[in-house]
Amino acid sequence: MNLLIRLLINALAVFIIAHLLGGVEVNGYVGAIIVALVLAILNLFVKPILIIFTLPVTILTLGLFLLVINALIILLADKLIDGFGVNGFWTALIFSILLSILQSILHTIFKEPKND
Repeated sequence: MNLLIRLLINALAVFIIAHLLGGVEVNGYVGAIIVALVLAILNLFVKPILIIFTLPVTILTLGLFLLVINALIILLADKLIDGFGVNGFWTALIFSILLSILQSILHTIFKEPKND
């Protein structure tokens, strides 16, 4: 159940940012859910491989290259999903930064209370 809630929160974040940021298109709520699901899968399988291959550059840039990796993941999702579009690298970079910030805010708001 927690996984489904996290997916829906991420889809909400994708939907909000796609409407606020020019150059990003998502086809409705179902499209946002598909984008959130594909991004989760890409972050689970592809991102660790990219991090390992680019570790020297990531260390030299003190971790800032991870922003580039996030933008590349967004661009890859753009190529894989028909109902999702991003107009270039810089838009993907801004989208990934805003998505991370909004996901953090939404996860804090909808955090499940702990039973002590």
